[in-house]
This record gives sequence, C-alpha cells and structure tokens, in this order.
Amino acid sequence: MYVAAKGGEKAIRNAHQLLAKRRRGKTNLPAITLEQIAGQLTLAVDRVMAEGSLYDVELAALAVKQARGDLIEAIFLIRAFRTTLPRFGATIPLDTAQMLVRRRVSATYKDLPGGQLLGPTFDYTHRLLDTSLGSENPVTGQCSEVDDQASVSDIVAGQADASKPIAMPRVTDLLGREGLVEPSPTDDGSEPFDITRAPVSFPVDRATRLQTLTRGDEGYLLALGYSTQRGYARSHPFVGEIRFGDVEVMFELPELGFAVSLGLVQLTECQMVNQFKGSAEVPPQFTRGYGLVFGQCERKAMSMALVERALRWKELGEEPGAPAQDEEFVLSHCDNVQATGFVEHLKLPHYVDFQAELDLVRRMRAEHESEMKEAAE
Repeated sequence: MYVAAKGGEKAIRNAHQLLAKRRRGKTNLPAITLEQIAGQLTLAVDRVMAEGSLYDVELAALAVKQARGDLIEAIFLIRAFRTTLPRFGATIPLDTAQMLVRRRVSATYKDLPGGQLLGPTFDYTHRLLDTSLGSENPVTGQCSEVDDQASVSDIVAGQADASKPIAMPRVTDLLGREGLVEPSPTDDGSEPFDITRAPVSFPVDRATRLQTLTRGDEGYLLALGYSTQRGYARSHPFVGEIRFGDVEVMFELPELGFAVSLGLVQLTECQMVNQFKGSAEVPPQFTRGYGLVFGQCERKAMSMALVERALRWKELGEEPGAPAQDEEFVLSHCDNVQATGFVEHLKLPHYVDFQAELDLVRRMRAEHESEMKEAAE
C-alpha cells in the first residue's frame, strides 16, 4: 500500500508538471498576460466572476489562465479563493436605475425615454470568421475603446455628472405607471438568506432563489429557459429591457453614520414581462422574470429571468408540470461547481467498489446459468 501511494504521488507530480507545460504552450511565443486576458477575453472573465461570485477582474483573468481556458475550472478556482476572504458586512442594495448604461435595449417599445443603446454586442454581426483577427494588425472599428472607458473614469473621479448620460427609466416602470405590470417586490428590511454560509432547504424565498440562479451554470439555465419557450411552462415572454453598465456600490459605516462609495461594478440586468390572465384577487396584467449578473452576460441574465418566472408558478396560481417549474430540481442542479465535482469524481479510484460489484455480477451470472440448466433438464 505504501509503494502504491508513493508511486501515485510521483505520477501526480509529473501530471502537474505536464499541465504547467501544456498551459505555457510553445516557449518561443510570448506568454499571455493577465492584462491581455482581462482586456480581450472580457466575456470569459465576466462569466467567471458571475458564477464564481467574486467581482475581481484580475483574479478572474488569473483563474482563466491557470485553468487553460476551462471556464468551469476557473469558476471553481475563484470559488475556492473566495472562501478565504474575510467578510466585513453587506452593502446597501444596488440601485440599477442609476446605472451608467453602456448598452440598453427593449423588445417591447421601439421608442422609449432614453432611447435604445446598442452598445457592444454580437447581435448584429454576421457569423462569418474574420480572418483579419489572425494578423498582427487586425482591422478595427472606428469606435474608440478609450472613449468608452473615459466616461467611467471621469465619473469615478467626480469629473462628470452621472445623472445626465444615464437618464434611462426602466421599461417596467413605464408599465407600472398604468398598473399593467405587477409591482416590483420591495425590501422588507430582513437580512437575506446567504447560500454561501448555510445549506439551502426547500421551499426557498425569492432572495434565495435569485442568489442560486445568478451563480448557476449558464448552459444549464439556457437549456431550461429554452424549454419554457417551447411549451414546458407555457411561457411567452417579452424582453422588457436588458441593460448593461456600471453601478455604484455603497457601504454604510456605522461609525460614520452615512454610506460611502466602494466603487463601480459592471452588471447585466434583464427584466422579462409575461402575460398573466389574473385571478380573483389580481386583475389581468404582466408579470416579471428577473435576472442580474456580474459583467456583460446577457444570455445568462435572460435565461435566469425565464427560469425565475417559471419557478413563480405557485404564487401566481398556475399549474405546474414542467422541469423548469420544479424548484428543487432546478436549484439543486444548477451549480456547475457541485455538478462538476459530482461528475468528475467518477474519474477517481473506485477499485474496491467495482470489485464488490464485479463479484456480485459473477455470482448472479452463475446462479442464472444454474437456473437455466435446471430448466433445460
């Protein structure tokens, strides 16, 4: 047993060295830097921050590099690092209505206060490979990234008025003035359940549901959101609004008696609106599905909003029956770190377990053959 463990340790060390070699790639080429990853692979970094539940661009870029581009492994690394950090308190709830908007579109109104802001998006690009990107001097657009960053820097430095360029009311607020959409849930002042500190038990409240979904795997939520549109939850949603931009984080210090700004974080917010026929107590109106994610993760925010709305069937008096409406199934399996661990642990040694089942199958086969012989005689 000692020899086997010793040999295993050597093999593992060699595997680590080989991994580092493969990560580095050809040594005659310059190593990719964290600045390059953070600046040019922004959507990958945003996903790692969102599902890793830690807003730190540099650390997320480091995780992407260490994981050789495997985003779920990078998310795992960020989650592990996150557990080592001290916690000083909770910030004041973010006011996304005051977002410094970089992108904002609505599928419900063509002309709306503040206008449509296309921003950085693949929505209108041709899905054709751009071979110029493979050259040392790729062709770039006319819009300067420096200008995009300057507006944020000016606001952080207090050199610009944040209220003027972002006077963009939410679309759901416009519907709310006519009473055509359900009211937005209000904060009752109680401390939300923290899924990172205590295990989740079902049924859950809305805060717990949203926490779990925002950390959930994008692909998993995308598939479930797609299912709701194909009849597995009778959902016909409209994108009330998607907005991506910078939101100020405020932290209240008891010793000062007022809140201070900790800086800006980039968020994607999505509000879906669904038709609701009403009930005996509630008139016909639109209902909400909500998604909020770190960084520019529109696909994730939209999927989250679709699934969140499907999970509200009970409070809205709807009939269940679709996978996306099963709260325990959805929330228990959406976390990709847990899913990865449970699936990939199958690669670890199961020699004893397999030998036990092998012996069992051999005995069962022997008994089966004996019974067949007796039946033949």
